[in-house]
Amino acid sequence: MFIRAPARLLIAIVALLAATTATAQKVTDAPADADWSPPAVEADTDQPFSLETLRKLRDNWHGRLEIKRQNTSRGTPDESTQTTLRVERFYDGVVAALRLDVPFPDEKTDFEGDPFNPHLGDVKLRVKFRPLQSGQYTFPYFVEMIFPTADPESSGSGKYQLSGGIRMIVPFSLPVARSKDHKAQFETEVSQTVSVAGDESRKNVNYTKLEFTFYDVWRQSYTMKLKLKPSVDWIQDGKTGSVGEVEGGLFFAKHWRTWLMLGRRLTGPEAVKGTYDTRLELGLARTY
Repeated sequence: MFIRAPARLLIAIVALLAATTATAQKVTDAPADADWSPPAVEADTDQPFSLETLRKLRDNWHGRLEIKRQNTSRGTPDESTQTTLRVERFYDGVVAALRLDVPFPDEKTDFEGDPFNPHLGDVKLRVKFRPLQSGQYTFPYFVEMIFPTADPESSGSGKYQLSGGIRMIVPFSLPVARSKDHKAQFETEVSQTVSVAGDESRKNVNYTKLEFTFYDVWRQSYTMKLKLKPSVDWIQDGKTGSVGEVEGGLFFAKHWRTWLMLGRRLTGPEAVKGTYDTRLELGLARTY
């Protein structure tokens, strides 16, 4: 059986990440009895609060493994019921991290799904760069490539997609009793995604997505996220839509976190890229 070019590319990417992870663990693993571990809040966020925290993550933890299950009521190739595996690796230098997402959409794409009949979806590779810093403000930024690796092809977009984004993170103190028990931050992000090649018979992709997030960690154990995610679909002459998400999580061990997220469409029609009707997400992550 011949392997398609996108599949060979995926295998090469996975092999590269595995090799660099194994090499780094042999060279820089901390002793098993080391006392220090990064604060849980910074270990969980997509980008840490500060450059110093990024260095600590890099020096003490090498990366993160994650699995999440999403049941989504909008059965489309982009927003369908699926299970996703994520591997993230921290680096030293201009490139701060590499993140690989391998989705497995269910054969049955409605909310109930069919987790025992998955297919390979479109793989994503994100490159995170060392964040810019200005006082308390942190500005992480990234580029991401989406590959049309879906098998069957109907499980994906059929397009190579390129996206880039920048985020602003602002930590602040909550006006509550024992505010030191909380570590809160407000995040804003803007990203742009466009299709650059692929199946000419499939629809092009061109949309802008915004994110506004309130994130709080209480006693370095319990997490809460509130998100508003508007999206503008330029292929549809600027049609807009938005979803809202509420997430609760728990650090239940030194290296482990789990969470439950509920999301729902707030505005706009169903066809707007980056939106969905209803979503239930359950995730588990381990930092190594």
